[in-house]
Amino acid sequence: MHILISNDDGFLAEGIQTLAEHLRKIAKVTIVAPDLNRSGASSSLTLDSPLSVKQVEPDYFYVNGTPTDCVHIALTGLMSEMPDFVISGINDGANMGDDTVYSGTVAAAKEGYLVDIPSFAISMSQHKATHFTTAAKVTVELVQHYQKRPSKTPLLLNVNVPDIPYEQLQGKIITRLGKRHKANSPIEALTPRGDKIYWIGAAGEPKDNSQGTDFHAVQHNQVSITPLGADLTQHEHITALESWLEQ
Repeated sequence: MHILISNDDGFLAEGIQTLAEHLRKIAKVTIVAPDLNRSGASSSLTLDSPLSVKQVEPDYFYVNGTPTDCVHIALTGLMSEMPDFVISGINDGANMGDDTVYSGTVAAAKEGYLVDIPSFAISMSQHKATHFTTAAKVTVELVQHYQKRPSKTPLLLNVNVPDIPYEQLQGKIITRLGKRHKANSPIEALTPRGDKIYWIGAAGEPKDNSQGTDFHAVQHNQVSITPLGADLTQHEHITALESWLEQ
């Protein structure tokens, strides 16, 4: 088994190091990750400048680009064979609800899913997490379970793990994405020249954290596993829109 690992926190982040350490016990691992923290990069590709790929050691590379750049380059030429899994993480912070739209962690996994490779995005439930080992163990379990019971079609799974010792987890649960309130206002500041600048405000608090959501699961010390897709079409609206267009 061969697993490609990426992330959006950068190739030196504790999360990716811990993940690779645990996955190497069950598979060959190739790391292709950003050179710096690229959180919030979503599925952006770098098209206005060339990318540089640097090798740290065998099967361990970093790229001066986005998480999607990393996986895209890995799958379209850097790797000599296609991996069996693409796993992104372990992110230092949650990717729940609306976060998935902006998340570089989720985007890296999605890039594998787009070419029919089962792909998992793994995140801790909070920033400045301390129990990356918990998430790494959960990831190993999910990979092994998928091997035993593979899906008929590749899956894109968004996994959020409570930042607690592994022994305190209250199981794994399949969830839907919750919903956040509007983000906090941007933070204004001035440059040394007196020009006004803005820092993007913090994400909003959960708005829909009812039972069945990713927020609810993590709040109850459960591993949240949400199946995602890449088809943005709202199929249920097609017929109604056809009628609307003809009016």
